[in-house]
Amino acid sequence: MLKTASFTPRSDRPLVVITDFDFGDVSVETEILEAAGAEVVALQAKKETDLFDAARRCAAMMNQYARIGHETITRMQRCEVIARYGVGVDIVDVNAATAKGILVTNVQNYCTEEVADHAIALWLALARKLPDYDRATHAGLWQWQSGQPVHRLRGRTMGVVSLGKIGQAIAARARAFGVNVIAYDPFLPGEAAAKLGVELVGKPELLARSDYILMQAPMTPDTHHFLSDAEFAAMKPGAILVNTGRGPTVDNKALFRALTEGHLAAAGLDDPEEEPAKRANWTPDDNLLFTLPNVLVTPHAAYYSEESILAARVTAATQVAKVLTGQNPDYTVNADALSLSTV
Repeated sequence: MLKTASFTPRSDRPLVVITDFDFGDVSVETEILEAAGAEVVALQAKKETDLFDAARRCAAMMNQYARIGHETITRMQRCEVIARYGVGVDIVDVNAATAKGILVTNVQNYCTEEVADHAIALWLALARKLPDYDRATHAGLWQWQSGQPVHRLRGRTMGVVSLGKIGQAIAARARAFGVNVIAYDPFLPGEAAAKLGVELVGKPELLARSDYILMQAPMTPDTHHFLSDAEFAAMKPGAILVNTGRGPTVDNKALFRALTEGHLAAAGLDDPEEEPAKRANWTPDDNLLFTLPNVLVTPHAAYYSEESILAARVTAATQVAKVLTGQNPDYTVNADALSLSTV
């Protein structure tokens, strides 16, 4: 039985709590989890205290945007698994879950093509000045100069930050346009990048050489404000930034300064720093970047296609179903740490 909006379990079956969702319903998850013998309760939590009552009884918890932090996890008495609808798990206190003996799972490889396509679309739109031309023609101005200056892509340099699967897919697409691709990724061996036709460089060199910087960095303590005032000042004048990674990896106030002072040409963001989907109340008035015509912002939609959304939902629910029925899940985040803790 599915309940929404409040915590109301109605049976003694293992309880799966879906913290929040924006899919319209949770019928996909419910079908998979009820077949595994579970009861599903769906909430729309916008703050962690909304999860405290549910945490005490749940056998599993699934989250889209809501944070499952230490205070929630310490209240868990029966929980076996926390499953994230997505790749990043920065909104789950993985260390607290591990200490409590709770497995954390995620969804991998479900939106690589979508995010890479979205990043390239933002880059091309900004590099070819499509927003400028669109505004001008709608205003009755029919001149190629309304987008001036537009530079040829071929022969210029793109810097990709984080060359994981999505970063590699971005690089492969970009190379088809004739740009030279360099990348910063301290975790990838140089020979692996070379096989992709990508030159690995340090952060200062990437900033200095890149005409376009495409960010695909995950959110970690080390990547918070990976780009801020000093980094923007080190970039080429007229550079274009695209961020389809996590919003807080870019200091939005510093980006606003770099754009309004004319050092950077434009920016495309799939999520601003404040990550509106994780807020109970949000308005674009909170962020000055929304006032700039040379900034494109999409609502954390890079991962979206009908196919990828379905894959994420099926995979996340399947991880939970496998754990609750004694099977090994496909995508684990802390399985090795849990194994070590039980030795």
